[in-house]
Amino acid sequence: MNETAERVAVACPSCSPDLEAVHELLKPGGHATVRCTECGHTHKVRIEEEREVELDVVVSQDGESFTARVDAPAEETLAVGEEFVADTPEAILQVRITSLDLGGDKRTEEAVAEDVDTVWARVVDNVSVNVTLHPNDGRRDETKSVDVQVPGDYEFVVGDEKELGDEQFEIEGIQVRDDAANYRFDKFDHEGDMVFAKDVKRLYARDTSSTAWSAW
Repeated sequence: MNETAERVAVACPSCSPDLEAVHELLKPGGHATVRCTECGHTHKVRIEEEREVELDVVVSQDGESFTARVDAPAEETLAVGEEFVADTPEAILQVRITSLDLGGDKRTEEAVAEDVDTVWARVVDNVSVNVTLHPNDGRRDETKSVDVQVPGDYEFVVGDEKELGDEQFEIEGIQVRDDAANYRFDKFDHEGDMVFAKDVKRLYARDTSSTAWSAW
């Protein structure tokens, strides 16, 4: 038996007429030829091919956006926060759904693929993270905002000191994006709290470099 052959779950007229059993797909097609892995019986069966739809995807990255088209099973449920790989003219990108447009300016957080007019998404394999940086002398009224570029799975931990690009800082708080799942809170400020870069809306940090600076 070819261990790499595709397998399907269908009823076997020989050993399992009422329940689905695992079959090896010998010859694909509308009336496919399959072989039961339980009893070895070979027979034909009609396999419904999964219907697909082509979706328009608007992908945003670092303040810019471009359009791509992807195929998806027509009956698949899409939801804000889900990630998928988009093969775009620019590159193959890991993206996360931020909104689903059903047409007529109607937005939703979950819908069946065939009902979706446009998928809005953002790149999450490499991201730009906004950092609100407080001066190291404690003057909270004199802050600046900087951006750091990191991989999407980069870990930011409250209490850790980071040196990224020209910036050196200690993380004091992390605000989480609205489309990020699996977090109990939308802001973390306890030492040891961790958020992946792709889920960060903003970092709050204290400058730890020796370079003096003032308000912009």
